[in-house]
Amino acid sequence: MTPMTARLLIVDDESAQMRALCDTLSVEGYATHGYNSARQALAALRPGEFDLLLTDLMMPEMDGIALINAARQIDSSLGAIVMTGHGTIDTAVQAMRGGALDYILKPFKLNAILPVIVRALDVQRLRRENAELQERERRRSDELAAAYQDLESFSYSVSHDLQAPLRAIDGFAQILAEDFADRLDAEGNRLIGVIRNNSQKMDQLIVGLLEFSRIGRQALNLDRIDMTALAKAAAAEMKSLYEGPAAVVDIGALPAVAGDATVMRQVWCNLIGNALKYSAKRAQPQIKISGRIEDRETIFRVDDNGAGFDMRYADKLFGVFQRLHRTEEFNGTGVGLAIVHRIITRHGGRIWAQSTPNEGACFQFALPLAPSS
Repeated sequence: MTPMTARLLIVDDESAQMRALCDTLSVEGYATHGYNSARQALAALRPGEFDLLLTDLMMPEMDGIALINAARQIDSSLGAIVMTGHGTIDTAVQAMRGGALDYILKPFKLNAILPVIVRALDVQRLRRENAELQERERRRSDELAAAYQDLESFSYSVSHDLQAPLRAIDGFAQILAEDFADRLDAEGNRLIGVIRNNSQKMDQLIVGLLEFSRIGRQALNLDRIDMTALAKAAAAEMKSLYEGPAAVVDIGALPAVAGDATVMRQVWCNLIGNALKYSAKRAQPQIKISGRIEDRETIFRVDDNGAGFDMRYADKLFGVFQRLHRTEEFNGTGVGLAIVHRIITRHGGRIWAQSTPNEGACFQFALPLAPSS
């Protein structure tokens, strides 16, 4: 802020001293307005009208500290400097603790006043810029939150509204196949099968999208989680649904974390389920689950000896409906890892993966260290 643009409000009950200061600072390029009454100055004050208040510390109707506090009620961004004699320096320091930027000693010397004003204006400028930056950040956060909520509501509404007609299509196609199969040729029956198969796939995608939306809206119930027990329970569930060659799932001792056990179980089910699915073409699928504490994080690791993937496309792993393998090779909707990513980030963590095609994959996720019980 340059002197030519700086607007100073000067208050001193000694009229001659107030006028002399106004005249001196005007010559230096400042815009000055002086009052010998604190109450008159407050009556004239408007938000944003002045950059800096220079007030005498000891005045009869209202002291400088009270004036600063009252002025801040009108303009919270107004900076202030107190003017005081040598005998009240301690009180001036108290005024600075209460919000004044600096103080000036009487009698005034121009070479002492100007650096104090310049310094105070610089501090005031930084404060205002910081306040404006925080306000812009707050508005941006509010806008992003509103947009995110709108997107969540839209995805939920669209997904929910699509399910009814889609299931009607599948239902009528099933009736057609069961009741009219003898009237259709082989190609007709094949086309009915295509209709049912694709409608069921679409239904699975919608269910996945609904689940993805729900995970973003659901409140987390945080508690201390025994991750070893949770991973073993998830592995047992996934193995019961698994139809491939006998798989070895090795689960080591895992550190405890603070989190929501219900959704964290989904993380384990998705990661272990994926490891089983993409290792199913091996003669003996092998999955190893381990954990460690490192740099105030608990890091968990799931290794498999499956199909792996090309790291050039790793940025697509955690996007909704993003898949790195064809449906003909491995079934799926492309929502599971997106759900995992959302759960982990909502817990304040992060997730990543490494792999080489045909040499297996390694998924790791890190969570903040659980507080000791």
